[in-house]
Amino acid sequence: MIIPKKLVLLAALGVALTTSANKALAQEKKTSGNPIVEGWYADPEAKIFNKQYWVYPTYSAKYNDQVFMDAFSSPDLINWTKHPRIIDTAAVKWAKRAMWAPAVTEKDGKYYIFFGANDIQNNNEVGGIGVAVGDKPEGPFKDLLGKPLIGQIINKAQPIDQFVFKDDDGQYYMIYGGWGQCNIVKLKNDFTGVEPFKDGETYKLITPKDYVEGPVMFKRKGKYYFMWSEGGWTGPDYRVAYAISDSPFGPFNRIGTILKQDASIATGAGHHSVIQVPDKDEWYIVYHRRPLTETDGNHRVTCIDKMYFDKDGKILPVKITNEGVRARKIK
Repeated sequence: MIIPKKLVLLAALGVALTTSANKALAQEKKTSGNPIVEGWYADPEAKIFNKQYWVYPTYSAKYNDQVFMDAFSSPDLINWTKHPRIIDTAAVKWAKRAMWAPAVTEKDGKYYIFFGANDIQNNNEVGGIGVAVGDKPEGPFKDLLGKPLIGQIINKAQPIDQFVFKDDDGQYYMIYGGWGQCNIVKLKNDFTGVEPFKDGETYKLITPKDYVEGPVMFKRKGKYYFMWSEGGWTGPDYRVAYAISDSPFGPFNRIGTILKQDASIATGAGHHSVIQVPDKDEWYIVYHRRPLTETDGNHRVTCIDKMYFDKDGKILPVKITNEGVRARKIK
């Protein structure tokens, strides 16, 4: 069948107009909006690599469907690009289900993703915290060890919800734990395992009051800020609290709640991470929450809002919004 030139030209014009309209909409978009991306995503890890913002979430679905992870990148916090299936159970043979809460870091030109898998309930099951490596922030990532990095329940802390923290001296620590307990461990230089601290202890328990899961640590003006999630992840009381210490090992005395639901916007706001704009005292919190009309516990979406401090260094309660944040490119 021969298609008339007129129809071809009209079709081409339609494509051009659609493309122009999409570009115009992108240019007109003043804020990120919340959620920042489409789809059910939770437990977001937020990082900056190569002057781009990256978000690595859990794919929020039934445990047996959680067999892969996607990532998202943005130059400005407004326009996000999806990088599908950056890692999956085909690349991690021992992982079968429940791939959770990625933590991502760059070291010596390589990118490492730490993840929980299999939701183990005892020390006779295979699973726990794994680590994979890739050449780019978007992967693909391949299993580094062929087995879990931490595959045992130690100090009653389920091996999930790992967070990797690099201190000013270059030492990498991993803070992790579910079931209301939190450990900190010292990572080996090549991330192939953990090693004892100077006092001979390998797994230090640093659990603050009301801790449930989702630890996060960052340093600001010489102080260690430790944040965590409280409440039940399927309920409206899910929230984020924090403490401040002079050491990454604490003591961490609970100061207060800084992120929680707003009955006019969303419920179950929690399990977060933070971004600091390089060389600026400018901070964002990236977290998940549940839409007001949703009853499915897995319906969680990833959002971003600004995070502020008072003159004494305390974190001010975060106002969750539908608008999100304005564009912020990294120079």
